Amino acid sequence: MDKKLEELLLTVRKPGRYIGGEWNAVKKVWTDARTTVLLAFPDTYEVGMSYLGMKILYGILNDRDDCLCERVFAPWPDFEKVLRENNISLFSLESRKPIREFDIIGFSLAFELGYTNVLNILDLGGIPVRSSARSDDDPIIIAGGPSCYNPEPMAEFIDAFIIGDGEEVIAELIDAYKEMRGAGGGVRGKILKEFAKIKGVYVPSLYKVEYNNDGTISRFTTAEDGVSAKIEKRIVKDLDKAFYPTKQIVPNVQIVHDRIAIEIMRGCKHACNFCQASATYRPCRERSKEAVLELAKEAYAMTGYDEISLLSLSSGDYSCIMGVIEELNKEFSKKYVSISVPSLRIEGIAKELPDLISKVKKAGLTFAPEAGSEDLRKVLRKDIDIEKLFLAAMESFKRGWKRVKLYFMIGLPGENEKNIMDIAELVHKISELKRQVDHKPAAVAVSINAFVPKPHTPFQWKAMDRAEELEGKRTLLRNNMRSRLTELSFHPFKMSYIEAVLSRGDRRVSDAILGAWKNGARFDGWQDVFDFNTWASAFRSSGIDADFYVYRTREMDEVLPWDFIDVGLKKEILLSIFKACQNPII
Repeated sequence: MDKKLEELLLTVRKPGRYIGGEWNAVKKVWTDARTTVLLAFPDTYEVGMSYLGMKILYGILNDRDDCLCERVFAPWPDFEKVLRENNISLFSLESRKPIREFDIIGFSLAFELGYTNVLNILDLGGIPVRSSARSDDDPIIIAGGPSCYNPEPMAEFIDAFIIGDGEEVIAELIDAYKEMRGAGGGVRGKILKEFAKIKGVYVPSLYKVEYNNDGTISRFTTAEDGVSAKIEKRIVKDLDKAFYPTKQIVPNVQIVHDRIAIEIMRGCKHACNFCQASATYRPCRERSKEAVLELAKEAYAMTGYDEISLLSLSSGDYSCIMGVIEELNKEFSKKYVSISVPSLRIEGIAKELPDLISKVKKAGLTFAPEAGSEDLRKVLRKDIDIEKLFLAAMESFKRGWKRVKLYFMIGLPGENEKNIMDIAELVHKISELKRQVDHKPAAVAVSINAFVPKPHTPFQWKAMDRAEELEGKRTLLRNNMRSRLTELSFHPFKMSYIEAVLSRGDRRVSDAILGAWKNGARFDGWQDVFDFNTWASAFRSSGIDADFYVYRTREMDEVLPWDFIDVGLKKEILLSIFKACQNPII
């Protein structure tokens, strides 16, 4: 098999995605005493290996002697074809074991457009895609990650969801699994009932949904006694005491974020009304300066990377950011290791950051004003001072930066034509600032996304802009851009539409996901692969009215598909913010 497989790998585009054997990868001996866990990421190796959550869980599980943990990623279509034509099961990287031989398979659901890849991975491993069709001989399929805050669209395919931080709950799941197996109660149903007793774990088969005649949800109830009606997210309170991987795997091929990743803060000190991450990752918790520095030193010693990235939702808000960067530069500048801060808000600190970061390596600066108008930013609760944005841009131009990147959204609540033109005006002003330095305008990369109202935010009741409205705003924005040095890119609106269906949908959407996968949907987050017609056909054949989930403003007393997930924000508070936003702008 291995020799044949190696020959076949030479026929695919990037065989390095599938060979394993990387520096710091863990390969343990398979024994009956060890629970075997496979971490699966529903995208390419390059994307999945950049995902911090997977690195953390891989380290936690392999630190246990009673556990064995390996990895698998979604195969690109060329390798999928090889597997199917040669009747080869999808296998793990470390031991090349068929994935159906693992006890537990855990998917990281980082984004909704990876859902069809989940089904494809299961099918390539010979595992029934529907949870109800699995037997006691099949692995338990679990999932965690940001997309699980509305788990219902994937409820038919996942046996158990982890809601919230995974560091502590994953260990509790393994303990429960081992106990049930050891006590002779290792049948699937009993294991899942045991899982459901763990805080933060949602087992869809133990709940039932009833619907009104108009398609809305009438009731969401438990199907078993003793099962919690609400799933409360898990929170790791002290990051300094939490496990963090310093022995990070060094990939064989270049990945999206090919560097040491150090999480300095979890959560966000701001509460932007549109941001699901700030709602679901709260409360804000910091890792101490001392811990960050120690982790960076250990990770460098274990990997030898030439870049260290300080990760958080808003790194500039980390209370020790200046001191950490100064200390890291002092420690690593002579080793030619650069420090990057990928997420910055426009605060007073932005003036000093370019100088500190540039001590080792010049890197691009990215800011996210989100809206061009102050009135819309107030609706979003994106409280930034535009003068500070100008100051940050000017400081970076003085230090040699020639280009900045700006993120905006269109289709925002209360948006009008002037708001769209304000984006163009703001971009122009930032570009022109550089003339004060060298008499030349700056290149500005402008990335535009359609606004998708997400669960657990004050806008969860809001409808998304229709396609024709977004197209009109796209045209207006293009026509008002004033510089040839402005690079304007739009995330495909049809992809945002599917994202909205999958993030705002209920359990019935599972049928459409299954249909899309059967129709050939794969890698829906990749613009050159995504095919909207495949999804449109799946919606028709499954009888799903996708517009029902996207273009309909929800009633304020409506039962939402994700209401049973407790993220620590009362629905009444979100509703009060939503109502306040409606007057006078919305």
